[in-house]
Amino acid sequence: MKLFLCGDVMTGRGIDQILPYPTHPAIHEPYARSALDYVHLAERVNGPIPRRVGPRYIWGDALSVLEQAQPDARIVNLETAVTSSEEWLPKGINYRMHPFNIPCLTAARLDCCVLANNHVLDWGERGLIETLETLHAAGLRTAGAGMNRTAAEAPAIVPQREGRRLLVYALGTSDSGIANDWAATAERPGLAWLARPSIEQAEKLGARVRLMKHAGDLVVVSVHWGANWGYEIDRSEVAFAHALIDAGNVDLLHGHSSHHPKAIEVYRGKLVLWGCGDFINDYEGIGGHERFRPDLGVMYLPTIDNSSGDLAELELVITRREKFQVRLARAPDTRWLRSVLNRESARFGVTAKVSAESRLTLQW
Repeated sequence: MKLFLCGDVMTGRGIDQILPYPTHPAIHEPYARSALDYVHLAERVNGPIPRRVGPRYIWGDALSVLEQAQPDARIVNLETAVTSSEEWLPKGINYRMHPFNIPCLTAARLDCCVLANNHVLDWGERGLIETLETLHAAGLRTAGAGMNRTAAEAPAIVPQREGRRLLVYALGTSDSGIANDWAATAERPGLAWLARPSIEQAEKLGARVRLMKHAGDLVVVSVHWGANWGYEIDRSEVAFAHALIDAGNVDLLHGHSSHHPKAIEVYRGKLVLWGCGDFINDYEGIGGHERFRPDLGVMYLPTIDNSSGDLAELELVITRREKFQVRLARAPDTRWLRSVLNRESARFGVTAKVSAESRLTLQW
């Protein structure tokens, strides 16, 4: 089975101003001004951004890569609410995309949007409910959030050939900025939330996986954890990921929250992506963390053996965000990111080599 995974997709403030945006009473001037600020910041760096573009625009070169790769499932961390709710929470940074712009997600033919992150509830429970309803009405599966705890903890089920299934579980931890009162309960909508990853929590999740997993199924656990900046991997995260794999139930761990790619590991044959970095956002032109090259992103294209769940190969397509669009990286950018990934992955015995101008392959 071939998958496409990426890190944070933040179709939020500025992007709403370059996509077709029909007149609607929920769109008021203060919000429009806030969004335009992000467009102007980006234009100071890379020049004019076209307006009134189609929903495919933001994906740019990624769509041709996906067309060529033909992955069996496409999974992203959708780090924004999809809502017109005005019940914003006073948390400093609030993301939302208007539901009228849902075509910018369906344009990439996504199979699963992970929602267990620190922005999907920025506009309150009403915003979360509208997000779930909008995504589901568009045919997009979700994981990590729901109308109650049972729904939030349930996997997204992506059917595959020959009766196989891909099960996607998602959860978020407190150190990624998710408040404990965002956790779903028996009576309240919310997220699948952990105060801190641990072996005990891994065993509890593993037990739920065993109840759902059939012969031939593959399981992805997607986790929003850790700080936005820095390459550190906490010992509790390592213990959690390894415990999930040791139980023999989880085939791939998909980590995100950092705004830049982090180390990669292959543990007992299973792929661990410790932090996938941002893939789509409207941070272009915002300075302060240039040493991490947050303008670079990665399309992770692993091929997983259907019988064992082991990683067969991993191709990484390196991208660069420019004018709010995903573009293939140039050779110097690819070499720079290769150097960083090799430095950070050395502790796990993993290296990447350049296979083309914007492509790396993993060796382990």
